[in-house]
Amino acid sequence: MPSTSQRPSTPGRRERKKAETRAAIANAALELFLERGFEDVGIREIAGHADVAVATVFAHFPSKEALVFDDDAAVVASLVTAVVERPAGSPVLDALEHWFRTSARNRRHGDQEFTRFRDLVDRTPALHDYWQGLWRNHRTTLAHAVADSSDTDLARAELLATLVVEGYLLATEHDDTTATLDLLFRTLRGGLPAAG
Repeated sequence: MPSTSQRPSTPGRRERKKAETRAAIANAALELFLERGFEDVGIREIAGHADVAVATVFAHFPSKEALVFDDDAAVVASLVTAVVERPAGSPVLDALEHWFRTSARNRRHGDQEFTRFRDLVDRTPALHDYWQGLWRNHRTTLAHAVADSSDTDLARAELLATLVVEGYLLATEHDDTTATLDLLFRTLRGGLPAAG
């Protein structure tokens, strides 16, 4: 019998079933939220729409807001991968700029379905605040990825992560996200101009 370390890393039937249930719940919730608005849909209704028990919804999602951002773990994992697996000798800022420029918000610009999702988040204060909170929580994860994969000490990595995350959140509030991201990374590379 092979050791645990030699077994394939593909998920088993139970893990696949859990992932399918989680996706079904998130899809049902988003469908209802887009149709009627976040505030007008309850957890019991979402559970019925997904054909699961209310307890099952809470077993997969800690809050109603979390239902909308079910891919958050994959997003932050992708960001960390971009930093840790960047080409040898490539600056951290280059990896971060590339990732943020190609993030879903920019990559899917013009995608009608994604636009509806972003509109839902932007017009619902609870979702907008939750989304920003998620990003602010990711600063620590990003800082450790930067520190672990470069010669940067943790204090500087935390500062960089904070500036990048807050700059990104600011950029998403502007009509021209790309131009604001340009300004963010130009400023991080060159500093602020001297006051004159």
